[in-house]
Amino acid sequence: MKKLYSFIAFIFLLLCFNISFPQNIKLGAERVEEYLHLLQGKRVGVVANQTSLIGKTHLVDSLISLGVNLRAIYCPEHGFRGEAEAGAMINSSIDEKTNLPIVSLYGNNKKPKQEEFEKNEIIIFDLQDVGCRFYTYISTLHYVMEAAAESNIPIIVLDRPNPNASFVDGAVLKDVSLVSFVGMHPVPIVYGMTIGEYAKMINGECWIGTSNKRVIGEKGKLECDLTIIPLENYNHNTPYSLPIAPSPNLKTDNAISLYPSICWFEGTPISVGRGTDTPFEIIGFPNYKAKTFKANEVISFTPRVIKGVSDNPPHKNQACRGLKLKYNNNKAIDLSYLIEMYASYPYKEKFFQPFFDKLAGTKELKELIRQNLSPEEIKQTWAKDLEEFKKIREKYLIY
Repeated sequence: MKKLYSFIAFIFLLLCFNISFPQNIKLGAERVEEYLHLLQGKRVGVVANQTSLIGKTHLVDSLISLGVNLRAIYCPEHGFRGEAEAGAMINSSIDEKTNLPIVSLYGNNKKPKQEEFEKNEIIIFDLQDVGCRFYTYISTLHYVMEAAAESNIPIIVLDRPNPNASFVDGAVLKDVSLVSFVGMHPVPIVYGMTIGEYAKMINGECWIGTSNKRVIGEKGKLECDLTIIPLENYNHNTPYSLPIAPSPNLKTDNAISLYPSICWFEGTPISVGRGTDTPFEIIGFPNYKAKTFKANEVISFTPRVIKGVSDNPPHKNQACRGLKLKYNNNKAIDLSYLIEMYASYPYKEKFFQPFFDKLAGTKELKELIRQNLSPEEIKQTWAKDLEEFKKIREKYLIY
């Protein structure tokens, strides 16, 4: 009887918290029966990279085996096979396996050229997002949707889980001077939406048609012919372990969880572990001396060149001391790392570099850190904007 009561209590908790299990998730790409008929007899372009899998088979290979007339592959930052480090120049080429042209959507060609793009009759978009404003796949999504709208080409987004979908946090980008490829829309750092839901928001808020204007939130005049192939057996609290790294330096669940809290160090002299075996799981710099963290949490590491992953890491070949970070179970951005590193860095006037504001989405954060405000006090400054964003977000949620 005791076991029965325990089992009933367990089921009650599942229902109350809307918990489901990751092995039951059916990805948009896997639901071939929902979109194959939309592709038949048409010239198809695919926006894809190494994460675009159906089981262990690449989406491109699957579609070819089903007789789909693929005309071109469009790839985002890090390339089609995901082998280029962040910010590396990606050149267009030919896929050796399929002989299809690969068109880079990075560097000087972030937005597909109309004369090339309109040779397609329909576009499939299938990229694994990690749910952060500064992760550039949502910017690629924007430009692809805009190019599709301008050429009157329908686009199908095959939805995938967002490993950081269970919370919303961070300053909302509102400053027009900070609009860039790492922040195009008036959203917080963590927006709590799958990439399919985000596509709906881009369309519904009329953000496409504005990418040539440095205006936050201005309504464009374009609307994309958008179809979302949703996930099955998924909600925003469903745990999801990515089967393949979405980019070369986000290799583990731990790194992806920590990413929203430490990516802005890329706009400072602090290393996030690029050039080590645990990127985005450690932070530090030469001669770091802990201020508030315990001595037993401090580690040593030396960034090195790792070809195709980190060709020129900060503090290359210099012995660094820093922190090994734990999995973020708080379901929120952790500001303690930023506060600690600023307090410990000896050259305060050199800590915040121009790129920091673009990553943070605000010029205020660095000033609040300089004023020694607590994490709670800092988060209060963006609380009102977050509530307003959540009202917009609610309109586009699928799960």
